[in-house]
Amino acid sequence: MADAEMDVKILMGTFYQSVDVKGRMTFPAKLRECIGERFIVTRGSADCLFVYARDDFYRRAAKISKLPMSESRDKLLRSFTANAAEVEPDKQGRILIPGPLREYAFLDKEAVVIGVSDRCEIWDKKRWDDFNNSIDMGELLKSLEGLDF
Repeated sequence: MADAEMDVKILMGTFYQSVDVKGRMTFPAKLRECIGERFIVTRGSADCLFVYARDDFYRRAAKISKLPMSESRDKLLRSFTANAAEVEPDKQGRILIPGPLREYAFLDKEAVVIGVSDRCEIWDKKRWDDFNNSIDMGELLKSLEGLDF
């Protein structure tokens, strides 16, 4: 494996966290080490939140902006940026998830933070369990036959 590939930080793991009444939750230290101390939380797919390192978020927003003008591009850009919030963990490692983002992801008392290669995702625990338990790895790998896995 090339040295450049060895330097890439892969976000991975599953972390179960509590969400307090103020909407705060601990963001795992292991993931903060890779993503940085200030990062961006925004709407993701499947009713979860996407979490990006700041530079990565800005790079993605710029890529979307450079797409040809279209209704889909504008919708994606609006959703990606208008619903985004920069967060910084407090001394206890907690982040405050803004109310609209908590509502979007159905976050109440229990959350799951997962590392997904180049981003993190924050899920409501029940929704994550349902999604995760529905995955059939054998079928998924079959559908991606060309993948050298």
